[in-house]
Amino acid sequence: MLRSDQIRAAVHTAAADAERFLCGLIRFPSTPGAEQEAMEYLAARFAGLAEVERVPLANNLRDDPEYSGLIPGIDYTGRCNLRLRVPGAGVGRSLLLNTHVDVVPASDGHQRPFDPRVEGGRVIGRGACDAKGQVAAIYAALAALRSLGIKLAGDVLVHLVVEEEVGGNGTAAMVRRGERADACIVMEPTALQVMTATRGAVWFRVRCTGKSIHGGRATEGVSALDSAVRVIELLKNYHARLLGASRGIPLFDRYPNPMPVLVGKLEAGNWPSMAPASAVLEGMLGFLPNRTREQVMEEIRQAILDGADPWLREHFTLEFLYRHDCHVLPAGHPLGEGLLACAREAGAAAEISAMTASCDACFYHNQLGIPTVVFGPGDLRFAHAPDEQIALEDVATAAAALAGFMTRWSGPAD
Repeated sequence: MLRSDQIRAAVHTAAADAERFLCGLIRFPSTPGAEQEAMEYLAARFAGLAEVERVPLANNLRDDPEYSGLIPGIDYTGRCNLRLRVPGAGVGRSLLLNTHVDVVPASDGHQRPFDPRVEGGRVIGRGACDAKGQVAAIYAALAALRSLGIKLAGDVLVHLVVEEEVGGNGTAAMVRRGERADACIVMEPTALQVMTATRGAVWFRVRCTGKSIHGGRATEGVSALDSAVRVIELLKNYHARLLGASRGIPLFDRYPNPMPVLVGKLEAGNWPSMAPASAVLEGMLGFLPNRTREQVMEEIRQAILDGADPWLREHFTLEFLYRHDCHVLPAGHPLGEGLLACAREAGAAAEISAMTASCDACFYHNQLGIPTVVFGPGDLRFAHAPDEQIALEDVATAAAALAGFMTRWSGPAD
């Protein structure tokens, strides 16, 4: 059996190349819909480490029931996901890795978002943490095994996908192909903790209609903005009830609020002295494994109806733009325990934990029945932040953990 110190040494040898790889990837402004140049870069860089397949995307993806339409009119012509395969001997367990190449747009005041720089052992730039540092960890892990001349008994598969940030459309497209594997690791910034459960989330849009009127006769009109404010109040009240009903769920109880509600957008009106005729609010609400997304969506609708005045009850529409279920890997599963052991051997102060954000893990675990965990370098507090960054030491630790787990999970070919 390959020793952990041998793996760490091989990762250390690959570290300089992994740093260049990551900085090169950050230079592509791969916001949702604009990932293709980054995908071509990755196809070229991974070509020496794995079989590379471009998986074309098509506009009929928009018809999939899992599709999240956060960017109206986005075009899939000429775009693709990547499927990598390091073939094993066909006699061991297979392992699937997933992470995403898309990034959120630059933050307000973000300086040089796509011009990476290395300071104090950290790579700074948009996507460094979420999730291009995850791609770099996969790259370094495969490079280390190649340098050690290791051939595994089972296949290692990698899905590098688009549009995770807007609902997981890239992973949904891969899932529709019916991939098979014995285990899956979705790579996200978990600070090297092994996340065996993730919360769910729905993103909502509520449109309120009012009766516009001059400010001098305001009592004769209906302010759609006032209705929207009332909806926000009702959503917060529902969240408080749901949070209270969600206590006692293992791994999540350590967090004071593992399932937040947030209204991120509110648009209404076009004149200060006129009651607005329409208002639109958008936000998200998290939930834990005691609910499904279908239950939460219906409960949100009912909470608005129950608390609305007669006008609001008849003058709002509700739609859901993003719908992720929770996922939970059973306690003691060999995937979680095995990866935990390898992370600790690689030098991480790792524990089994739960992720208080949603990600693509639910697609593999719930829809394909593949046991799934979430793991990766980087701290979630830097994701989407103006100072987004990742420690190169953490990338190397994650790579060593991955390479070690690959050898244990699949076993050597000989």
